[in-house]
Amino acid sequence: MKIVYTYRRLTATAEDIEFIKRLIAENPQDSRHALSKKLCKAWNWVQPNGHLRDMVCRGFMLGLHRKGYIELPPKRMHRENPLARPKPPEKIDVDQTAVSGPLRSLFPLTIVQVRRTGWEKLFNSLIHEFHYLGYVQPVGEHLKHMVFSGKRPVACLTWSSAPRHIGCRDRFIGWDKPVREKRIHLMAYNSRFLILPWYSVPNLGSYILSRMAARLSDDWTAVYNHPVWFVETFVDTDRFNGTSYRAANWIYLGTTTGRGKNDQSHIANRSIKGVWGYPLAKEFRTHLLGNAE
Repeated sequence: MKIVYTYRRLTATAEDIEFIKRLIAENPQDSRHALSKKLCKAWNWVQPNGHLRDMVCRGFMLGLHRKGYIELPPKRMHRENPLARPKPPEKIDVDQTAVSGPLRSLFPLTIVQVRRTGWEKLFNSLIHEFHYLGYVQPVGEHLKHMVFSGKRPVACLTWSSAPRHIGCRDRFIGWDKPVREKRIHLMAYNSRFLILPWYSVPNLGSYILSRMAARLSDDWTAVYNHPVWFVETFVDTDRFNGTSYRAANWIYLGTTTGRGKNDQSHIANRSIKGVWGYPLAKEFRTHLLGNAE
């Protein structure tokens, strides 16, 4: 049957639209939120961790409503989007005593996944105050890790859902568009890496990256019920050389194009970044290409 509407790779035929109309008609007291949950359950739209794909479904239904295919009930609540006008994280003071010396002087180093824990506010505060890009709330699948020496924080790392299209990365993996769209959730993007500026310890960055590579997939599986097989990051070459990534055996893949994800002009409009990647298993391509099933 002919597809008449597409939203984020979700499609609707005329038959699908009639189903949604019936769902709305049969549940006249339901809110938009309640309707989207019922549609997710009816069509088995779930994330790998078993949670309903409710936010995507709401966008899907709203798009159908705006196109005139369906008529949703009026909004019952008008909530301000916290991502539209984000408040800066609360500042939390920490001990900034300078630390130098050999790497072993910091041992034991402990890595903790802090998303949805009592440490998350401190993580957000440190990223906001000391990372040159500041703090931005990640969307989609993401994890936050803090590194401690004893009780003192040493470093912070954010891992997010990977950008959907990076040419040099896709060529390295061997992805075409259909396979990438199905498998991109199996890789992660290191969107922030901060070593707190009062630490001057040789090899600290590469050591942390190596430790993270050994545990990231297990941590991701614990939260999202699926592994990740490859990680990537972007390095602003006007500021950094990627020394820690190179020392941790990450692979230089090439550069970004300098265009945003929704670019239509094909003209660079932002800084060009170096792209680095790291396989988390020897058979990473088998999994990313879908040959493991």
